[in-house]
Amino acid sequence: MKFSCEKAMLQTACTVASRAVASKSPIPAVEGILLEAGACLRVTGYDLKKAIYTDSEAVVDQPGSIVLNSRLFGEIIRRLPDGTVTIASDENNAVSLKCGKISYNIMGMDPSDYPELPRMNENNSFSLPQEKLKKMINQTIFAISTNDMRPIYTGTLFDVENDTLTMVSIDGYRLAKRVEKLAETNTEKCSFVVPGNTLSDVEKICADSEEPVKISVGDKHISFFIGSTVVISRRLEGEFLNYKKSIPENFRYTMKIEKSDLMRTVDRVSLIITEKSNIPVRLKFGDGSILCSCATVIGNAEDLCLCEGSGDNLEIGFNDKYITEALKNAPVDNILFCVNTSNSPCVIKAGDGTESFTYMILPVRLRAGE
Repeated sequence: MKFSCEKAMLQTACTVASRAVASKSPIPAVEGILLEAGACLRVTGYDLKKAIYTDSEAVVDQPGSIVLNSRLFGEIIRRLPDGTVTIASDENNAVSLKCGKISYNIMGMDPSDYPELPRMNENNSFSLPQEKLKKMINQTIFAISTNDMRPIYTGTLFDVENDTLTMVSIDGYRLAKRVEKLAETNTEKCSFVVPGNTLSDVEKICADSEEPVKISVGDKHISFFIGSTVVISRRLEGEFLNYKKSIPENFRYTMKIEKSDLMRTVDRVSLIITEKSNIPVRLKFGDGSILCSCATVIGNAEDLCLCEGSGDNLEIGFNDKYITEALKNAPVDNILFCVNTSNSPCVIKAGDGTESFTYMILPVRLRAGE
């Protein structure tokens, strides 16, 4: 194998593919990155659960393939000056790398030892702009569970129906839902759960552009086609929460609030909360205002946030982190804060009443003196 490629393009391809390289594995090849020189240069990473490959322009003098240690190869490429990089390997997997006056001679691994990527049996596919998918992931991924006791909730549900994509993440204490119309679809209805670490990679790979992402749905795997890059991930199996029945539809009290005002109020009050204390923030919904307060061993704090509407002085306790993350990721400036009782979930929606996003947070039971 022998090919030449611009250093910047090679570095970008390696950075993208290395997201799927295993950090430790009994199979040395999956700790490596696969280089395949043919019609173009294809760079692949695969940890047996997720695969990422990306194509780059290259001048191929001799087609072939080689597996290189991902960490070492990445560090070498990163330290090279800008210019053309020439890489060649022989039948003994010895690799030479040259860029200007710099040269390396390292040992590679037999490409036949590299595991075969999952074969996709595509049943359905749909597409939407990269920018839109990137935002949908960003605005739901914060509510994914980090508890492996229920693996199904360590991913996000994709629910496709009537040319609409709904993405839902839950962790047992909160729920985040985003809804968007699809640009193109050849499926009437399907649903699947994508692991959170896969979505984190997809979000980073997507650009802020209208270029489409094609999502292909197989029996066991999902593929994201993002420009010249493809991400293949296993689906998470299990029964996901019926979110349609879990989100309340009617509310006794609805307050309209400037998102940034409530964020600043909660942030100021929560300064006296420590990780060990785990004390909730109290929100008291008055007439035209929300009194936010907290009492810990450090001291007391309270602040007032103005709003439209009244809650008849209903008082509810919330985890400050959950409230803050929901407000931070809400894609609007004005929100509706919807509540029923001190023990029922609160729902955050867009201030104009549209259903583009819905965040639900379970309350914390308040005790006297907190």
